[in-house]
Amino acid sequence: MFFLLKPDPEEIQRYLRSALLRKDQPTYDLGLEHDIIPDGFDADHNRTLLGIDCFETARGQLRQWRPFDIGWVELCWPDAPLTVGTTVAPLISVFGLLWSLSPARIATVIDEERCFGFSYVTLPDHEECGEERFLVEWLPNGEVWYDVYAISRPRHWLARLGYPLSRLLQKRFANNSMRAMREATYKRPR
Repeated sequence: MFFLLKPDPEEIQRYLRSALLRKDQPTYDLGLEHDIIPDGFDADHNRTLLGIDCFETARGQLRQWRPFDIGWVELCWPDAPLTVGTTVAPLISVFGLLWSLSPARIATVIDEERCFGFSYVTLPDHEECGEERFLVEWLPNGEVWYDVYAISRPRHWLARLGYPLSRLLQKRFANNSMRAMREATYKRPR
């Protein structure tokens, strides 16, 4: 959903509450398979090394929604629990020209000994249709990696019209998200 002016917190809360009352269902339910990309969708896979033996720090940063703490994106709401079924909405400043509120619902949570993350799927008022996964992995050699993987296609007419801009924003988000996680967790080898 696009806005010309930044919506205030009460407006956002009313909007998200109405989506819950409508029982909005995800617009994408095909899952995230690296080798299967549905027709008409784009896949974006980005990884960055966070450091050595910093898995617990990285897990904590992901639990605190650090990938969204990048200045031009605000998560509504950053105290939302990271559990399946939770609805969140990144509020995005689109190059200072307009605002985008992009509701999504957590579809999976991965909580294993050496792997932690979640994915969310888009809801009907999201500008895109797809799923995005945020994951931290601790490899046997001690390296901790942050991985962002998304499958999407434009849904809203403005996103379709501005397709190159949409792709640019997605790449910018992935790069900024990786930088935020590196800054929050980086640990040099001993």
